[in-house]
Amino acid sequence: MSETTNIALPSMRVSYEQGSLTESDLASNWHEQLQLWLDQATGAGLPEPNAMVLATSDPEGRPSSRTVLAKGLDERGLVFFTNYTSAKSHDLMATRYASATFPWFAMQRQAHVRGVVEKVGPDETARYWAGRPRGSQLGAWASPQSRVVSGRTSLESALHKVERQFADADRVPVPPHWGGWRIRPEEVEFWQGRRDRMHDRLRFRLGRDGWEVQRIAP
Repeated sequence: MSETTNIALPSMRVSYEQGSLTESDLASNWHEQLQLWLDQATGAGLPEPNAMVLATSDPEGRPSSRTVLAKGLDERGLVFFTNYTSAKSHDLMATRYASATFPWFAMQRQAHVRGVVEKVGPDETARYWAGRPRGSQLGAWASPQSRVVSGRTSLESALHKVERQFADADRVPVPPHWGGWRIRPEEVEFWQGRRDRMHDRLRFRLGRDGWEVQRIAP
């Protein structure tokens, strides 16, 4: 590792001065506030504004994280779709808990969602599936997600086999091993960077009497 690299990391620093977040700025509930920030990130032209870092853990508590795309948002929770045989799905089936972070770096914002998970119903999965590009549908059939494969050639061979299988089909059906997960939030935090690392952190937290808003120290 070069000396320049050793020096660069400790000295990398950004002063967050784009905005602030007060209690009066918040929408009346967490999902409207999250939708507002998603809309603003989209309007600002951020790449993949619905990308979120999904964190799970296995039964032994070993964490894993990866980026997925949010594909549903309402008062029930936050939805993404994946292979049910994937590593993330095995974690979710074992622990039934997840967290997700939207890292909107260009806007000096983050949003964190934490809560229990549940599988999305087949009708909701089918509605989303119908709007996916055909290539993505075929890829979901072909890929044994998270499993070790012998090489790129084996993946391409699997895709070609699926292409032949559904060549005469007007519609590609939903694979039995594929569907959605919904995170039903217990906490949703909205983080706005501020100068001198005195960031604004406001959290919707679900308690016995419903949702409450809390300010958290940075």
